[in-house]
Amino acid sequence: MGLPPPLRGIRVIEVGNYMAGPFCGMQLADLGADVVKVENPAGGDLARSLAPFDRGESGSFVRLNRGKRGVALDLKHSEGLRLFRALVVTADVIVENLRPGTMRDLGLDPQALIAAHPRLIYVAVSGWGQDGPSADRPALDIIVQGMSGLMSVTGEADGAPVKVGVSVADLTAGLYATVATLAALRARERDGAGQFVDISMLESAVSLAQWEAGQFFTDGTIPERAGSAHRVLAPYQAIRSSDGHFIVGATTPRNWTAFCRALGLGSLEHDPRFAEGNERRRQVATLIPLIEAVTAERPMAHWLERLRAHGVPCGEIADYGAVFTDPHLTARGFFTDLAHATLGLVHGLGSPLRLTGTPPRLERAGPLLGQHTAEVLAELGLTPGQVDVLSAAGAVRLADGRSTERGGGER
Repeated sequence: MGLPPPLRGIRVIEVGNYMAGPFCGMQLADLGADVVKVENPAGGDLARSLAPFDRGESGSFVRLNRGKRGVALDLKHSEGLRLFRALVVTADVIVENLRPGTMRDLGLDPQALIAAHPRLIYVAVSGWGQDGPSADRPALDIIVQGMSGLMSVTGEADGAPVKVGVSVADLTAGLYATVATLAALRARERDGAGQFVDISMLESAVSLAQWEAGQFFTDGTIPERAGSAHRVLAPYQAIRSSDGHFIVGATTPRNWTAFCRALGLGSLEHDPRFAEGNERRRQVATLIPLIEAVTAERPMAHWLERLRAHGVPCGEIADYGAVFTDPHLTARGFFTDLAHATLGLVHGLGSPLRLTGTPPRLERAGPLLGQHTAEVLAELGLTPGQVDVLSAAGAVRLADGRSTERGGGER
């Protein structure tokens, strides 16, 4: 019999929308925490309204919210608020990604909750952080990508600004929130006290600028867009072949030698202009055309075969159709099928966390709106009759009373 998951016995209350908070909650659920997702009965998490839909359920929502139990409470209703407070008594962690002040306006001031429950860990993810001159401004991933500098270095040098193709600011903030939660749980184990955790999407995104910070804080250089090229290394980018582009990274002396020999470019290997890595990057505008004059004559499969035979890091530029059917990922069991109340098995991404003793717990897809309301309230001591009364009053919502309406306002 295997060991229990790392976070078994930890209860997390998640209150949030879309990505950052729910992505953190998903990680904690994967690690074995009992994540109770609290949603507005009038539509729930706004991600539920996002296409594509399968039999009325958002394909993105059911995958992003795997492993969680769904409870629908109206936090603007006195009974809904009372029930949430009762739930807090049972919780180790609260994770939310609402605009700063939203929970306080509902009568759930984070500091007051921690004062009342000293072991509580309260994790707040927001666009700009809980304080500072921009704290009250609304935030979306693309806004943060723009203001964090990410868009200034993404795309071709002579092209329009573009964002990173995935919601990297949201997702990075969610990962930092997960790391902070684990650290706070460890500190509580040592010291006996919970704490408040303030995660900013902006700071999370800016923290990714490691090479860029090295440039600016060393010599004042402001990094600019460079297409697929690396900030300080070359060749490390997409290279043209006769039938498309492939990726190569020949950055070490050994790989540079192997790269030149694989492509039959002995003249470049011994060219003093390209003898050292920093010089190759400074001369990249000269270097890449010399490489592509050769690579453009043959298809990418030819070059990838030769480069791999010489041990040079290289690869195709795969679209997600190829990635989501990739034989390597499939062989490692990265994709998974999770049970859903109405959809049956939901196929999707697994977890990259591969712990041999305590692997992630991947058991079920995201919940229906209010699917576990009765179950969780029963754990708080409420009878089915009491739950029915609360449902009739609009304080809670049960899964069997869900409607097909989309959307719902902000909490």
